[in-house]
Amino acid sequence: MPSASAQRDPSSEYLSCIEREEELGQLRKQADARKSMLVFGPEGVGKSRLLQAFVGKHPVALYIPQMRTPREFLLALLKALHAADEAIRVPGNLAGLSTSSLKGVVHRALDTQLFLLILDHLDAPSRVLTGMIKDLHYYGRTPVIFASRSPHMEHIGALGPLCASKSERLELKNWPFQIALEFAQRNAERTQLRASNLETVLPSLVEWSDGNPGAILCMLKMAQLPQYRAGDQIKAHILYVDFRMGRK
Repeated sequence: MPSASAQRDPSSEYLSCIEREEELGQLRKQADARKSMLVFGPEGVGKSRLLQAFVGKHPVALYIPQMRTPREFLLALLKALHAADEAIRVPGNLAGLSTSSLKGVVHRALDTQLFLLILDHLDAPSRVLTGMIKDLHYYGRTPVIFASRSPHMEHIGALGPLCASKSERLELKNWPFQIALEFAQRNAERTQLRASNLETVLPSLVEWSDGNPGAILCMLKMAQLPQYRAGDQIKAHILYVDFRMGRK
């Protein structure tokens, strides 16, 4: 299995040549029906990339990149609201407002139009935070599309009722070998990775990654480093051992 520490935030490096059009279609369908959805899958599989691609096509989608404290969540949401609609007024003294006052400002802003709330990197949110999100969903009529590593309570907390049915849960899986190999080849070309044994190394990296896009990107980046080179060749097995041990 891929090393968790070696796959952090690979989405900005993704090529647009391989997209998850079917999954994007499912998100659009849920959004059009004003229903919530959970996107889940292993780290590095492309959850952030999928959500960001979705947000790019929906101007009323409010993207919150990471779950923190309730106050930080409200401040990030206000920033996203103002970015989506400059007509929404944000108080100048946010630092002096209580969490309760910030919540009231957010509710009033959400009432101006039909927004969607996109929550990325959900990881065991507190009861206070999940209660706040449920509040926005039920009373602010704001559907929530959120991402986590699994649909279990240790990752989504008490937000399970927002996506109770199977149709409200979208699992992202690692790619099959051939698609993952194409991804590796195109990224090796993009980053100008050169090696006399590249044609044999790339299939090995794909196999070792289990088809995980983030793991592939990490190992390709490692292959550029001098400690994994011997002349014009890549020392693939040493690279893989270090990858499994979480070294960069």
